[in-house]
Amino acid sequence: MNTSLTGKTAVVCGSTQGIGLATAIALAKLGATCILLARNEEILKTALAQLPVAAAQQHRYVVADFAHPEQVQTAIQQVVQQTEIHILINNTGGPKAGPVTEATQQAFLDAFNQHLVCNHLLTQAVIPSMKDAGYGRIVNVISTSVKIPLPNLGVSNTIRGAVASWAKTMANELGQFNITVNNVLPGFINTQRLHSLVQGNAQAKQVENTVIEKEMKESVPMKRFGEAEEIAAVAAFLASPAASYVNGVSIPVDGGRTGSL
Repeated sequence: MNTSLTGKTAVVCGSTQGIGLATAIALAKLGATCILLARNEEILKTALAQLPVAAAQQHRYVVADFAHPEQVQTAIQQVVQQTEIHILINNTGGPKAGPVTEATQQAFLDAFNQHLVCNHLLTQAVIPSMKDAGYGRIVNVISTSVKIPLPNLGVSNTIRGAVASWAKTMANELGQFNITVNNVLPGFINTQRLHSLVQGNAQAKQVENTVIEKEMKESVPMKRFGEAEEIAAVAAFLASPAASYVNGVSIPVDGGRTGSL
């Protein structure tokens, strides 16, 4: 099975921590050169230093805030003018928790821009070089909520569903160019995002965080939270030559929690 990414270049978004950083490390271990994209330059420098360079890669980073799509567009245009991109990992932090009945118009607009619009701008920018190379892998890190909406994540559920539908449409249009578009759907993953959701639920119910954590783990057949590296492993496979005929799918990586086929 060919999972080598030597000679390939990947743009990895939201790559200073959690799933994004773990994915960049996984891709670099397979030989890819990684370009990290996030908003905090100091943390980007720290993340860059953690990437393997066994294949003599020269990793680098670009600064852009996903809350401002124009920054993302400028950043990716600068990248593609200098470098042929083969892999794009679309990943950014999720919208704030809360019931959909209390969501503001602005919350939907902000989330739409941060997730779908930024994903679209990034994808449009890398398509030409992927076509030229005859190789393209676009992997979107979304959520299991595209299968079954999650409680108290009204805005996130809505926007994640839109991203999944956009991705499927992209997959249909780009497959003929040997460019695949797939989604990884994390479940309860041991990241800062999960910890903030646990804390919010605990405060709302006036219980200790450990109570909420236990309830969440009990809802997972494997009875534990996942690790960022377990999401990264699936994303790295989808980015590799081995996944050449996997296209337009959404893969839950959730320990079996999602209650649908």
